[in-house]
Amino acid sequence: MAAPATFNVLVVGSGASGLAAAVSAERAGARVALVTKGSLQSCNSAKAQGGIQAAFGVDDSPELHAEDVWKSSHETADMRLVEVLTVEAPEAIGWLEGLGVEFTRENGGYRLARCGGSSRKRLLQVGDRTGHAITTALREAVEASATQTFPKSPLSELTPTESGWRARCGDHVLEAATVVLAAGGRCYREAQERGELSTNHPGATGEVTQIALDLGAQARDFDALQYHPNGGAWPPNMQGYSIPETTRAYGAVLVNADGEEFTDSLGPRDAVSQAIFDEVAKGKGVETPDGRPAVRLDTTRIPESDANVSLPYMLRRYRAAGIDPLAEPILTYPVLHYQNGGLVIDTNAETTLEGLYACGEIAGGTHGRNRMMGNSLLECVVFGRRAGKAARERARA
Repeated sequence: MAAPATFNVLVVGSGASGLAAAVSAERAGARVALVTKGSLQSCNSAKAQGGIQAAFGVDDSPELHAEDVWKSSHETADMRLVEVLTVEAPEAIGWLEGLGVEFTRENGGYRLARCGGSSRKRLLQVGDRTGHAITTALREAVEASATQTFPKSPLSELTPTESGWRARCGDHVLEAATVVLAAGGRCYREAQERGELSTNHPGATGEVTQIALDLGAQARDFDALQYHPNGGAWPPNMQGYSIPETTRAYGAVLVNADGEEFTDSLGPRDAVSQAIFDEVAKGKGVETPDGRPAVRLDTTRIPESDANVSLPYMLRRYRAAGIDPLAEPILTYPVLHYQNGGLVIDTNAETTLEGLYACGEIAGGTHGRNRMMGNSLLECVVFGRRAGKAARERARA
């Protein structure tokens, strides 16, 4: 049998966090391998539409951003991680721009929107395909580097060795001094088990988290799964689609069967989702043509000029199905979306196991038990960069 291929850093996962970790480690001088369960393009990050948060407004600051995260988490987030996230956010945006991401701009600055749970406008966007733009730029950077990629090579076994780790990934056996786990969450599998819809990519099934737990890594808030308050409920091709929350930032409101507003449409995700569940339970919801529960999202209140700039993809998808969101309200209901908890990490993204790092949705603490929109892509970039750099430094030690 051939000897295992050896690397300084092994990255597991090709979403935004894994790609950022690979770029960071490789630029720090590491010999990097990146493995992924499906193709390099297959990930949840590319489906993220709403945007990415960073405090650029004249009335904003990383401290205010951190305060909003703390409140939205119901005071459960790890504030050491939150401070890193919010302080490094503007620099992370600059780093992404250096890789070719072009955020929507207006009046000489960024076009900023206010998102749910936020006290200021701080959401940057690339239309309504922000995740796609970010992952494309990161993937191109990885493909242009010396990083060796192993698509369709799911991690099935991870074993500590004297010099680091040995990993079985598909047909490959790889050895590395350090490992970065960036394989995302488990909401697709959870939704299937519950008989519910999910916004997630079919690869979001959680096996890598279980491998880490079996090795003895600690986790936190693992039961705290998040519903996206605005899942598409009708037409059928939109079921499970995450309607961008920027619809509400630009004026859309949630209304019941009587056309009444029943919640703060810019509240935190869990509060808005629960309000929808409660309204339907009271008999004030509406039913989709195929018998599913829903309420209306009155998107007719969004100015066309805002919709054309910030929601073009959503408009195209609905109009292709014969519904114009600017002419009639659309039907919505919460869908399973995000794993808030995960592996415990420190500020360098190292888990409780030495030489094993975690970043992105697989890690817990940054959002506590409830995540604000726009902070997942930010977490991927901030902690992906940190994980890659720290993994390289430990591999060198």
